[in-house]
Amino acid sequence: MRRSLVAVTLLTALAVIACTPRPRSFAGNTEGGAAKPGARERRVLEIDLAAGAPEALSGGLFQLPASRTYTGLVRALEDGLGKDTTAAVLVRFGGVSLDLAQAQEVSDLLGRYGKKGVPVVCHAENLSNATAALVLAGCSRRWLGAAGEAETVGIAAQVVYLRGLLDKLKVQADFLHVGRFKSGPEPLTHEGPSPEARESLEVALRSIRAGWLSPLEKASASAREALETGPFSPLEAKARGLVDEIGYESDAISDAKRRAKVDALEVAYGPKASAGGGLDIAEIVRVIAGGDEGAGSKPHVVVVPAQGAITTEAGGAFSSGGITSNAMVKTLRKLARNDAAKAIVIRIDSPGGSPLASDLIWHELMEIRKKKPVIASVGGMAASGGYYIAVGAQRIFAEPSSIVGSIGVFGGKMVLGPALREVGVNSVTFAASTAPGAAERATYLSPMEPWDDATRERVRAVMQGIYDLFVQRVAEGRKIPVERVLASAEGRIWSGVQGKERGLVDEIGGLAEAVRAAKKLAGLADDAPTVVSGAAEGLLEMLTLEEGADETRVAAALQRLDARRTLSLEALPEDLRPFAAALGPLLMGETIVAALPFAITVR
Repeated sequence: MRRSLVAVTLLTALAVIACTPRPRSFAGNTEGGAAKPGARERRVLEIDLAAGAPEALSGGLFQLPASRTYTGLVRALEDGLGKDTTAAVLVRFGGVSLDLAQAQEVSDLLGRYGKKGVPVVCHAENLSNATAALVLAGCSRRWLGAAGEAETVGIAAQVVYLRGLLDKLKVQADFLHVGRFKSGPEPLTHEGPSPEARESLEVALRSIRAGWLSPLEKASASAREALETGPFSPLEAKARGLVDEIGYESDAISDAKRRAKVDALEVAYGPKASAGGGLDIAEIVRVIAGGDEGAGSKPHVVVVPAQGAITTEAGGAFSSGGITSNAMVKTLRKLARNDAAKAIVIRIDSPGGSPLASDLIWHELMEIRKKKPVIASVGGMAASGGYYIAVGAQRIFAEPSSIVGSIGVFGGKMVLGPALREVGVNSVTFAASTAPGAAERATYLSPMEPWDDATRERVRAVMQGIYDLFVQRVAEGRKIPVERVLASAEGRIWSGVQGKERGLVDEIGGLAEAVRAAKKLAGLADDAPTVVSGAAEGLLEMLTLEEGADETRVAAALQRLDARRTLSLEALPEDLRPFAAALGPLLMGETIVAALPFAITVR
């Protein structure tokens, strides 16, 4: 009966999907003229970012097409550069705010159009630090909505310290760390930053700021100054040179057509970039499995997004998707067996998480690179466990503003016993062994009592072992001596530029450069297909089923799926969710994490 129920559910889903249009390829849709896709008529290429450009696809049964990811955006911009029909580019930002690493790459790609003499007209409803720098460097004509705002306020980091509150509540944060700069527990154990934490953060922020401003040498002094002295109204933004015009999207569209001297508009990226048509059975299967369309058996490069906190499996405390080693390992093994997948680019934006999960993914990447090229492309960050994964690749690309490193671990537990005793709740431990310290060892994960000295030293020894393994993995993956890794380790964070100087990164560049390098190493032509795979957990990954699973395994998988409804991060600000989720393993019974537990998101 259960097997029949599952079959009916899937058939119902297939019926729904079959009625929903989905692009068969990454071809654009043509509007505003009689031109047909493939026609030689010159036109304005439209890039619609209003709905965002997520690094990874949302999980679940129904997934956004891969063409709507950040990889799809980069691919659309590069494809447009190769077309002699592109008379101008129109970028519609809406109110979206890319992170700084994404903005730097998009700016570089738009700048290549400018070097070819192709006008680039950009319109935004609001500008952030990142998008303001993008339009200054990459757009030849800049529009801002009349009711919008330029939130150009400069870069800073803010860490909230809870030690004073915890003391008042009589809650003790019993945490340890390995690495002088591994300041993860400090928000819980300190009332302010340690000298090492302050040094690490300030040095990294200065480097990120330099990378943010360096492409703007040709901008006016007034505009450069305005990037750190806002926020500004549209009229003020125009007066300071941040934008050229104030108006609606329709005004910017007319401006782009006028500069291009054409009327046809081709939507290359965004919700309307659809070739239309229904789905065939093969496409339905790919949607169910979470795969990408378009490459088939042709030799191609695969981009594997790895975004968010790293855990061993989905579900558990603070579940919010992210990178699960179960799903990622399955994806990587599938790609290792796929002879048409000639190279892999793993696109990382992660603050880390479980050391075990990170090590499992690292191992799989090291195995694959024996057979085919593996390149890592760092978006916003590859910190701690995220960097652990990155060193499984043969080469690492990062933007100047990317955060890398944080090679270190920390862990511990929150002790609630003293606070509960204040309200009359007491606990008594009964140990089975009469040996000294037996009760403390057996209850070392208990939230009722802090560690005694002997238990604390045992935890410190385990933590040191994980740290030593982390350092060894970096040395092996990067093919550099352990001593050189240690010089950049101890939990210290670095910008992409600093990472390159210290040998943690190979090249400064974005996803496009990483894909080109992968094609070159694989011996593929520049126009070889690029697809996205394993972007998020599809149905099969969520159920963690293999082919031919029996009824018992199906039932157990469905229970796991139901168990995913756990603590939600939806109540937290979006930028903080990956960092809170990175600490989830601590609430699931693990005592040690390789994570960066504070948010550095420049927008």
